[in-house]
Formats: sequence, C-alpha cells, structure tokens
Amino acid sequence: MKRIRIKELLKSEPIGEKVTVKGWVRTFRNNQFVALNDGSTLDNIQLVLQLGDFEEELIKKVTTGAAVSAVGTVVKSMGKGQSVEITVEQIEVIGESDPEKYPLQPKKHSMEFLRENAHLRFRTNTFGAVFRIRHAAAMGIHRFFDERGFLYLHTPILTASDAEGAGEMFRVTTLSAQYPPLTEENEVDFSKDFFGKEAHLTVSGQLEAELGALALSDVYTFGPTFRAEHSHTTRHLAEFWMIEPEMAFADLNDNMDLAEEMLKYLIAYLLEHCSKDLEFLDQRLHQEEKNKPMDQRSPMGLIEKLQFCLQNDFERVTYTEAINILRNSKPNKKKKFQFVIEDWGADLQSEHERYLVEKHFKKPVILYNYPKDIKAFYMRVNEDEKTVAAMDILFPGIGEIIGGSQREERLAVLQSRMEEMDIPQDEMFWYLDIRKFGSCPHAGFGLGFERFVQFVTAMGNIRDVIPFPRTPGTITF
Repeated sequence: MKRIRIKELLKSEPIGEKVTVKGWVRTFRNNQFVALNDGSTLDNIQLVLQLGDFEEELIKKVTTGAAVSAVGTVVKSMGKGQSVEITVEQIEVIGESDPEKYPLQPKKHSMEFLRENAHLRFRTNTFGAVFRIRHAAAMGIHRFFDERGFLYLHTPILTASDAEGAGEMFRVTTLSAQYPPLTEENEVDFSKDFFGKEAHLTVSGQLEAELGALALSDVYTFGPTFRAEHSHTTRHLAEFWMIEPEMAFADLNDNMDLAEEMLKYLIAYLLEHCSKDLEFLDQRLHQEEKNKPMDQRSPMGLIEKLQFCLQNDFERVTYTEAINILRNSKPNKKKKFQFVIEDWGADLQSEHERYLVEKHFKKPVILYNYPKDIKAFYMRVNEDEKTVAAMDILFPGIGEIIGGSQREERLAVLQSRMEEMDIPQDEMFWYLDIRKFGSCPHAGFGLGFERFVQFVTAMGNIRDVIPFPRTPGTITF
C-alpha cells in the first residue's frame, strides 16, 4: 500500500480507511501509543498498538528516533491533542535507534547542543518548523518574481571580481599551498592557476545581474554568496544565500516600491502557508521571553510583528533626516547608544536602525540618500555630489533587512568613482561596456535570505536558520 504523508492524512482525515504511514518515532508510551512524525508537518500522528498483538522483541525496537512503517485503520481519536489516530495492524522497524546513544531524547535541548548535532536537529519541532518556513519562503520568492515577469538568472559562484570592493573574499585555487609557482617578484604566479588569474567565491551576483537586466529588462538571482569576514555575531555567516533583483529603466523610487511589495508579499505568503509552524514559533518566543529581563524582551510577539510589517506602509526617510532624529534622541543625548551619533556621515549601527523603527516611527522604515563615502562605487551619485541614491529597509528586532540602490549608469561618473575607490577598471571592462552601449537608468537590491528567515522565525541566531552554518572555525558536515 502506498505511503500517505502525515500532513495529507491529518488534512483529509480518511476515517475508516486503511493507510500506510512511515516516519520517525518521537515517543512510545505504555508499550501502546507511538507519536510518529515524518517531517511533513509539525503534528505527529498517534499509532495505537493493541497490547498483546505484537511480539515483545519487535516492541523493544520501537524506540525514540527509530524509523518505522505502520499499516492500520484511521479512526477518530478519543484522546486530547489529535482528531484522528491509527489503529495499527502491522508495524515494521525499518531503522533501529539505540535509546542509550540517540542524542535527541524527549526533553528540552539547548540551541548550542543542537548546533553541535546539526545532522539530527531537523528532527526537532523547532527546526522542522524553521526549515519548512525556509522552503516556503524560497517558493514565495520565485513565485513573486515569476508573477511580475522577472527572469531567474544564474550568476557565477566563481568570479574574478569583488562586487563590494571590500576584499573579504575566499580565494579559489588549484595551485599547491606548500610550493606555489612564483613570479620574478617572488609573488604567487596566478597565470599558472586553473583560470590563468586569481579567482574567488562570489560576494554578490549583482554586477552580473546588471548585465542581464540591460538586455532582458527585469531579472533576479537567488544563490549562495560568501564573505570571509571574521565575525562571530548572531547575524553573520560566511556562506549565505542572496536574492538580488535588477530592473532596467528603473530609479530609486521604483526600487523602494518593489522591495516593499516583495517583503509584504512574502510575509502574507508565509502567514497563509505556514500558519501552524509560525504559531508554534510564536509560542516558543513567548516562553523564551519570559526568562529575559523586562528591558530585553521583544515588544511584539512573532505573528504580531509580521502583521505589523504587513499592515503599515513603510516610512521613507532620508539619511539626513534620520541623523537629525538620532542626534536629538534621548538615548543619544544620554549616551545610551553604544555608538553615539555626532556628525553627518556616520555609518548607522543596528541600535540606531532599531530605534528608528521601534521607538520613533513605530513602523518599518526605508532610509535613502546615504553619504557616498560610506557606500559602494556602483551607486548613482545624486546632484548634491555628497550622497548616492541608495536605500536600506529596516525592520523591527533586526534592523537592516534589504540594501539596494539606483546604479550609476553614467560612464564618466562611474569611472571617476572607481578611480576614487581604487577599483581596477581594466578588469571590469565588461561592467563599463554596458555604460557605453545602450546605457539606461537601472536599479536593484539585495535581500539576505537567512536574515529574512531569521526575522520570520524569531530565531535568535542566524546559524539556526541555515541547515549547515559556515562561520569562522566551523565547517562541519
């Protein structure tokens, strides 16, 4: 008999029908009641084994973590917490699990313990919920762009260019680490390497996406990116996924419109498709908050926070206006900010971003027109020559969630900016070429996928929203 997924069974409730279910044992009580989960839903299905119907040797193998297959009849449940259960006629242990050695016993485990056992953490309620939501968010992103006529462009993971100009890149080479070939100047001779030049893992697909946009109009990338940044915070990873749309014939306002529309679409999509998992994570957050001092508690629950972002138009504020608000704020005047705002030109920190969203405007905020000196070379210089047409979207609890800009389409201005910032123009000839042949205003942004999943799941650490986190000193699995 073909297996039915537990999610489908609980949705259809085929009472009186014989079914086959397969999954992993969560608990086995009184040698009679098995809580079975197959990962398709947060909910378990209860298997009821009639006492005396099964051999003792078989019953001993039905332990927490074991993979089992069961055939039985779906009946109305008399117990609390489930509407239906299965009266089992046959049960088979497909994969045994030694209860003395299985790490995930039916008790509360710390996040650190689960990170150390990341190969098994998918089996917990929390991580099952997180990764079902991650999947739904990815599906929602593709659906959003497809409905609007964007083309999905696969940009390279191996690259010779540094899109951000920050230099924090992982080098990719086939040369010997011990005895690399050297030039006459005693430097590594990358002309002997696989690509004939120095290569890295990409930090962004943006520059290549611009090439696609200036022929296909609207494109987006969704792929892995890498930063060799020695950061140990709860918001940074060395390997993460980015969504980067690029639009031809678009300015900064079009960019802000698309970004706000996308975030609202995704939140609404998840509230519709992942309600049970979100409710579970909302309860989890509520329990966690109880153990924190009052001043460190989140002002909103998870679902309340998602509704907050959905129901409010995002406040659009210039960087200059934001600096004035922050400079005159109580936390700044009383020096309660870790980074006190003194002058125009300061790079805003998470504490400043959260103050603007949570305390001042009490709604999501889009900051735009940043000082050009703290932004990347490709951002369009405004008429004041001091600022660029850049924008960041700030959300409650997390700060910046999206960064983007109108791109510099004027060849001479772009060349001047590259010169100022020591970006080698000869290596970027292809990027400059699209400013020579049919250039036009264009814009785009980047959404860090894990940052978004962290926001919609209320997980405190970004390492808990990616299956196998890559951070300084950690490359297990």
